[in-house]
Amino acid sequence: MWKAESGGRRLRFHLAGINNQNFLMQDEETGSWWQQVTGEAVAGPLRGQRLEPVFHDEISFALWKREQPGGSVLRPEDSAPWRKFSDDWEAKTAKAPVVTPRVAGDPLPPREVVAGVRVGNETKAYPLTALQRQSPVVDSLGGAPIVLVVGEDGRSVRAFRRTVDGRELQLFAKPGSRPLRLVDDATASEWSFAGEAVSGPLAGKRLEKVYVLLDYWFDWRTYNPQTGVYRLGTR
Repeated sequence: MWKAESGGRRLRFHLAGINNQNFLMQDEETGSWWQQVTGEAVAGPLRGQRLEPVFHDEISFALWKREQPGGSVLRPEDSAPWRKFSDDWEAKTAKAPVVTPRVAGDPLPPREVVAGVRVGNETKAYPLTALQRQSPVVDSLGGAPIVLVVGEDGRSVRAFRRTVDGRELQLFAKPGSRPLRLVDDATASEWSFAGEAVSGPLAGKRLEKVYVLLDYWFDWRTYNPQTGVYRLGTR
């Protein structure tokens, strides 16, 4: 998700095409083409400029609704071009001939789904299957202690910096908790999937969110060629 402006000018975007199986947008003001995954203009008068990111989650509707019971849902009108384009999109795409780039010695299959994380100048790919087996995953990236956790739906992933008031925390899943709860080693406070301490000495404190991009491995690697890869049971 990106702010729809560049250089102080409001931009309006529409679908232009697909590049590396990744959405391409074209702004109506300058005709520049923008890459969805990076927010960078790759062609046109604004080439090289980048849109400012807007933090967002990619989680299931059920989890979002539980956290935001009064939230609104954006629903395009039936006549919107997006609706026609998206009809049976997955089925049609699955039938299309696709060339997925392979690299010798690749640690993951090209279409393995990963949770891509960037902290500072460092990036790392966490295979979703590994996170599902080991959640939460306590790690360090870019010099920052972080934790990744999978929601109880088994599909939603969030990441946080695991420090509170300058203190580094170790976090563990509370067995059998529904909804999901984490427990820290320092105070035994319980933490929700939203990164908020809901009980214990740290109640009311919040962990800083770290953006997570769920992506295919080949796409994440293409735009993050120096990325690390998480191995199950290691840091």
